[in-house]
Amino acid sequence: METELHNFVFVWISVVAALIYCRYISILLPVGPKRLFFFLPLLLLAYGKGPLVPPPTSSPLSLQLFVTTASLPIKISPSAESPTSKNGGGGGLKSPANYVAKCLLLVSLFPLYRRNDYVHEKVMMLAYSVHVYIVLEVALAVIGVAAARLIGMAVEPQFDEPYLATSLQDFWGRRWNLMATSILRPSVYEPIRLASGRLVGRQWAALPAVLATFAVSALMHELIFYYIGRKEPTWVVTWFFLLHGVAVAAEVAAKKALHGMRWRLPAEVSRVLTVGFVVVTGFWLFLPPLLRYDTVAKARRETIAVIEFVKCPWSLLRFSSFTVISGLSSLYPD
Repeated sequence: METELHNFVFVWISVVAALIYCRYISILLPVGPKRLFFFLPLLLLAYGKGPLVPPPTSSPLSLQLFVTTASLPIKISPSAESPTSKNGGGGGLKSPANYVAKCLLLVSLFPLYRRNDYVHEKVMMLAYSVHVYIVLEVALAVIGVAAARLIGMAVEPQFDEPYLATSLQDFWGRRWNLMATSILRPSVYEPIRLASGRLVGRQWAALPAVLATFAVSALMHELIFYYIGRKEPTWVVTWFFLLHGVAVAAEVAAKKALHGMRWRLPAEVSRVLTVGFVVVTGFWLFLPPLLRYDTVAKARRETIAVIEFVKCPWSLLRFSSFTVISGLSSLYPD
């Protein structure tokens, strides 16, 4: 645990130092190749795009806002409202009741895990899927609330009830992991769409852009899974995202081909088909590699380690408080 703490401190010192450097370089150097030379990893910032670039009519982001936005998975709400102006929470985030309900649903799954030997494999995989979604949304919401309080501005939610998606475009583009979407759109989708428009025409330029975006996402997830498991990749996760890229591209093509037709499936049917496709393909290609890395046991051990880490400073604080009070009592007896 001590080594992990040292690594944690070292990583965050390095991140903050690098971001301070990038922030001042972005002010001193104009947009373009010169700026690119000084920070190659941040391609969007080099060319004046992405969440770290303010609107043309606005002043540069403050150092605090720049570092917070770059190092945390948050996106500043366009309304820039106070973090306490909506729902009593983090600005653009959802109401506390929404997150409490999801946490209660997560807790209700714990008895199922204790009896997993008697539960069907598919039921367990569905429970793990719900678990992953709730943990991601609630953890990112906590970070969002803390960041909103720190910078005094509203932040947008990272998820928008993905189980209500009526199409794969709706699921991936407007509901699931919106931070990843907001990064992939300007860095991959828009440049590829612009370039492919010259080759296949503007009408069909979105198709190669969609495929390229999902291919980049696939590689990023393979890297994340490698860091989780430290095992040779099987590329199954890549196939999951490539399959969804093809499905989204087919959906876009079908909508363009049927443009002008008023007929469409009822929203309830669309939701069942969309979520069903995500769940079935997730069971087939996404969850097996995750379970292969013994992720559940690792998450349990890391949670216990975090609790112990928090308990230790709290115990020291209580001991120090008791010592100070005892000392004062001896100096000033009744």
